[in-house]
Amino acid sequence: MREADETTRQRLADALREEPATPSELAVRLDLTPHSVLRHAEHVFRSVDSAETDEQLLVAPPTCRDCGFDDFDDLLNLPSRCPSCKSESVSEPTLTIE
Repeated sequence: MREADETTRQRLADALREEPATPSELAVRLDLTPHSVLRHAEHVFRSVDSAETDEQLLVAPPTCRDCGFDDFDDLLNLPSRCPSCKSESVSEPTLTIE
């Protein structure tokens, strides 16, 4: 299938099968915003979860670089601050399909 024929979600899933990436990295690669990558990732998660394959979308949670907090409620989110120490130094989640 030609790249122009693929949907955004297909291109996102293919990128996540190749290597783990953050929403910002995927946004640059797919010419999207990080928030739209996460919206599409939710749908990719449903597709992969309901498919007949052994694949699954894995998410390494965002982590506070100052205190190490990583127990965020929503893993498919770009938190602006750490709920524990209020630091704004929070890494993005990392997504992959395995």
